[in-house]
Amino acid sequence: MRIRYNSPVILTFTIASTVILLLDGALGLGLTPRFFIVYPDFDGSALSFIRLLTHVLGHQNWAHLLGNFAFILLIGPILEEKYRSAPLLLMMLITALTTGILNVLLFPTALMGASGIVFMLILLSSFTNFRTGEIPITFILIVVLFLTKELTDVFTNDNISQFAHIIGGICGSAFGFLFIRGRRA
Repeated sequence: MRIRYNSPVILTFTIASTVILLLDGALGLGLTPRFFIVYPDFDGSALSFIRLLTHVLGHQNWAHLLGNFAFILLIGPILEEKYRSAPLLLMMLITALTTGILNVLLFPTALMGASGIVFMLILLSSFTNFRTGEIPITFILIVVLFLTKELTDVFTNDNISQFAHIIGGICGSAFGFLFIRGRRA
């Protein structure tokens, strides 16, 4: 048996986020606050624009990283196999950019972490067995459970962006519907 790099987008994303947290913790370089957080005081600099995408690579601590990547490593390779690497990467970039821009426009708080990507993947995964003209009950249940949890958690002061989760879920649903529509065309 040989080891295979079976999911290049998901594995590279995981490795990059882990290396950033490892280097930041071990060397105290301040990489995360400098390059991997979207701040509400967007100043229009090149770095501010870059952070709109890179915030998904930064994590506060190991628990934060492990919480996100347990789901990403579970769901991501299946979706990368189904949708292929380039489209999945594009979906992840659009989700990161969307959550970053909306956070700057709507909230006075900073944003970091891959939870928007996690929820994009969760909702996108419910489309894996969609058939034309049908909506699986599993999709409906995931949406109801997901929205109920996130909307009730909005009132909790826990430094977690439920907004990013919701936007990620909306992105995943939109990508799923677009992919199905594209398959029919």
